[in-house]
Amino acid sequence: MTISHRAIGTGEHKVLVLHDWFDTGASWGPFLDHLDPEAFGYAFLDYRGYGERRDVAGEFTLAEIAADALALADQLGWGSFSVVGHSMGGKAAQRVLAEAPGRVRKLVGVAPVPAGGYPLEGDAHDLFHGAPSRPANRRAILDLVTGNRACARWLDAMTARSVAGSRPEAFAGYLDDWTTQDFAAKIAGSTLPVKVFVGEHDPALSAEVIRGTWLLHYPNAELEVLANAGHYPMHEVPVALATALEAFLRA
Repeated sequence: MTISHRAIGTGEHKVLVLHDWFDTGASWGPFLDHLDPEAFGYAFLDYRGYGERRDVAGEFTLAEIAADALALADQLGWGSFSVVGHSMGGKAAQRVLAEAPGRVRKLVGVAPVPAGGYPLEGDAHDLFHGAPSRPANRRAILDLVTGNRACARWLDAMTARSVAGSRPEAFAGYLDDWTTQDFAAKIAGSTLPVKVFVGEHDPALSAEVIRGTWLLHYPNAELEVLANAGHYPMHEVPVALATALEAFLRA
């Protein structure tokens, strides 16, 4: 099976990029305009049920994302590569590391979900689990995780793109998996160079959460808090994120 993807750049340092629960590989906003195409070769994967692969059948799990990511790397002839993952994609990126530790050069999480379980309870459970069928829930989540700071036009556009870009059953399936899967034991202690970015206004995956998970799991991990950003720094502070990301990849 040929895996469709979005490619940016032809540089020697290859980078697999995994999107979040809401978006697709084409939905990283103005951040994409600031990447260095001569130093890096990026491949943005769409998950099964999303984007260009919206009609592809699947089990809609993190394990499946990791398998497809590795298959894409093989398709592209990449023996080794770095992995960047946003939110749910950050957890999927760690699953790639767990499955192929010898192939991953560096790991970057952007507002990333930890490798352990991420239980949702009470109102949060109802809000998130209602999101596959209720666009209003998706918009409320976007507003929440960006600190109730984003304009209505951005929230509306992000919600509409999320609904159009994913199948409801895929959206629901990935939610069940990324909130319940716990493979922290498989990656804990990895000496891989790791960088985690969080937005100062993200209440869900805050610096405190990252210090208690990612920084404990990876002894060589470093954390950077991005000012004036919530859960979507690629939209909120694209220049700052692109600059800091590529500085880490180059180091």
